[in-house]
Amino acid sequence: MVRIPVLGRLFWREYIALAGSLILIFLEGWIRVITLGLPQPIIRFCYNRSKNLFNVFSSAQGSQSRSKPKSIIRSVAGASDFVDLCALFGYYAEEHVVQTGDGYLLGVHRLCLKKQGEDGMRVNAGRGSLQKKVVYLHHGLLMNSEVWVSLTEKERCLPFMLVERGYDVWLGNNRGNKYSKKSVRFSPASSEFWDFSMDQFAFHDIPDSIDYILATTSQSSLSYVGFSQGTAQAFATLSIHPTLNDKVDVFIALAPAMSPAGLRNGVVDALVRASPEVLFLAFGRRSILSSATMWQSILYPPIFVRIIDMSLSFLFDWSSKNISIDQKLAAYPHLYSFTSTKSVVHWFQIIRNKSFQMFDDDVQAPLSLGASDRYYRVAKFPTRNIKTPIVLVYGGSDSLVDIRVMLKELPRHTVAKEIPHFEHLDFLWGQEVETLVFPHVFEALSEYAGRDHLKSPGLTYKSTGNRHLAVNGSSSYPEDDGDMSDSNLETNKGSARHYMPLPKASPRRFSPTTSRSRKYASPPSSSSTEQTSASMDGASDRRTAAQSKSRGSILGNSIKHTGKRSGSVSSTRSVDSTKRFGEGGISIGASKATTGFST
Repeated sequence: MVRIPVLGRLFWREYIALAGSLILIFLEGWIRVITLGLPQPIIRFCYNRSKNLFNVFSSAQGSQSRSKPKSIIRSVAGASDFVDLCALFGYYAEEHVVQTGDGYLLGVHRLCLKKQGEDGMRVNAGRGSLQKKVVYLHHGLLMNSEVWVSLTEKERCLPFMLVERGYDVWLGNNRGNKYSKKSVRFSPASSEFWDFSMDQFAFHDIPDSIDYILATTSQSSLSYVGFSQGTAQAFATLSIHPTLNDKVDVFIALAPAMSPAGLRNGVVDALVRASPEVLFLAFGRRSILSSATMWQSILYPPIFVRIIDMSLSFLFDWSSKNISIDQKLAAYPHLYSFTSTKSVVHWFQIIRNKSFQMFDDDVQAPLSLGASDRYYRVAKFPTRNIKTPIVLVYGGSDSLVDIRVMLKELPRHTVAKEIPHFEHLDFLWGQEVETLVFPHVFEALSEYAGRDHLKSPGLTYKSTGNRHLAVNGSSSYPEDDGDMSDSNLETNKGSARHYMPLPKASPRRFSPTTSRSRKYASPPSSSSTEQTSASMDGASDRRTAAQSKSRGSILGNSIKHTGKRSGSVSSTRSVDSTKRFGEGGISIGASKATTGFST
């Protein structure tokens, strides 16, 4: 039986949840209209009353904790912009403006001078200037570049640590947010200004920002570090711009996002399943959740923090326990920034269709019974075409990441690292981010930054000079074609990872080594290859045989076999598990402690 579009998508319980959520949205909008007309004394009165109420109902221990002097928390929370946040820690930030091909003006920030010893020096500015490798950082959904630097400790701030390690650090912003709310064609007050989705981020914002940065620094490539939607934008833009892969030497994805399985709450899940037209009706066709700044101004900060935590738990089932209350008080005021309703609708389409696709503009007419799926297919981002090395660092408690689904859609050279107890926002503000996350970033940058990966196909993560095989006593390599079943994602726990050199062209002999009994197809032997070649005739067949032999010699260490090798053991890092798949290896590992790495 053919289900009627829109009406047939939801069950009656979901319609009730959808109706209730729309009522709450309209109520929130009505309150916002009223508060916009309130004078400052009344807003201050509401703020003070909410503060007193919170202190009455909170514990005595919590009140004493809040009474302690916390100047850095107030300073970070009250900083007006990115430049002020950096100045709090003694760093000088530059501001740049990038004009996209379709006329949007994007704010871009730069940190290129160390805190001490480089005052007044020129960086990547031609002859006589300091030459540094370039790293580009990009924020997530409903954010701006401030989230990278709104921390209470310098050591947990990734941009500052990258600067101290000698990198030229740039931080981008999406169109429509706090630093990019301008266009040469449209006014932000018009609906046309907000008519953009992730497609425009991928086709314009990211590639145009990268081109501007490379032109300004006179560098041939840069390293990309993204968080959440910032990773999705990189997946999308690298997949549709082949030449951009030459300009990005490594892509490091923190809390990567591609095609989330869905949201934990039934009310919001009903919104995801609904037609995009319903979402436009509820949120409008301009910026989404713009009233968040209003609530922030009238609520006492601990109450605002509590509301944010409850919302994250309601929507995503996150506990936020890895972020301290002091860090929340400092960072949550910088959490929200403007974006379009259409960009959020785009994510709803991706979740509903379980496909990392472009925005679907072809909305079906109500009550249409035509089988349109047979005649129309939304274009997917061809992420398997990405040539840039990819390093995924994801949280084991992040409900937005399904690593098995993600790896199926990525090229075989992808490397994945798990932080077992981390949730989504922990990668920005978690208490142990400097010991659990930063080492993976620094190691990937050390391995790939400034190198031409397209001319060095044998270069793989965790290797320099001679290639190394990461093993847990031994290591197996499945002979499959991207199969990410549970058996292939099996992990070895309880011991450290060891490294041992492999000869560049020596053949491998493999045998199963894991606790499970697993069989893989053995690779074709050289004799069978010669027999096959001998059976061919004609010039084209001989060329094919020659290419096959050449490929076999070049990729003598191709990770398409199974088995183990023994050798000397050397390790400076302990891990829970490791597994590599395919040529170049897809590696899945869970990091425990992490200040040293062996390469």
